[in-house]
Amino acid sequence: MKAMIFAAGRGERMRPLTDSCPKPLLKVRGRPLIVWQILSLVRAGITEIVINHAHLGHMIEEALGDGSRFGAQLHYSPEGTALETAGGIAKARHLLGEAPFVAVSGDIYCPHFNYEEVKGALEDEDPWGNPLPPDKRDVAWIWLIKNPPFHPEGDFALNNFSIANEGEKKLTFANIGVYRPQMFDAIAPGEHAKLGPLLREYAARGQVGGDVFRGEWHNVGTIEQLEALNPPGGPRP
Repeated sequence: MKAMIFAAGRGERMRPLTDSCPKPLLKVRGRPLIVWQILSLVRAGITEIVINHAHLGHMIEEALGDGSRFGAQLHYSPEGTALETAGGIAKARHLLGEAPFVAVSGDIYCPHFNYEEVKGALEDEDPWGNPLPPDKRDVAWIWLIKNPPFHPEGDFALNNFSIANEGEKKLTFANIGVYRPQMFDAIAPGEHAKLGPLLREYAARGQVGGDVFRGEWHNVGTIEQLEALNPPGGPRP
């Protein structure tokens, strides 16, 4: 299985830090955010990783290199301007191949997520071993978290491991998911497109599965959130 890490965002709310440093290279507990994700993927045996970038992207390539020192093989998908998540995937299709892949945001901190769980997330057969027709297969499997204070309304409901757009209790998308590449066939390379509307479209068809992640998770979106994770004398790798 291959992985993609989204690293093309500008990080406007992190300015002035992101004026001179790409957001995924900002450090949490002594280590760049994106490196936490790379190491977690490698621990699960997912070593071929695609990273898209735009703002100060050359700094990401210079900092991470070919990934060999992490035990990874890194491939880069540069974007002139950020193409959003689904647009970034569409541009990187030639690097991702035709098998399901895992994708994660490069600016979240969740050091204990077990990427072993992603490997069997999408099944081509029913519980009795019978092939599922394409329109009955999940095209995506995503992880949700308890709603953080900055997003109390949530994104999706979860009913028996099936993602729904509406429900009594919505949870927040953790920005970690497994996707079939064919899900992005309608997006041309270089086109701007967000992942959220695409997930909602397939969720309405009953083709998105999901689960809840209950471990430590932070979307590092502001300088205050970054500082809270880096208290003086706090833990380091």
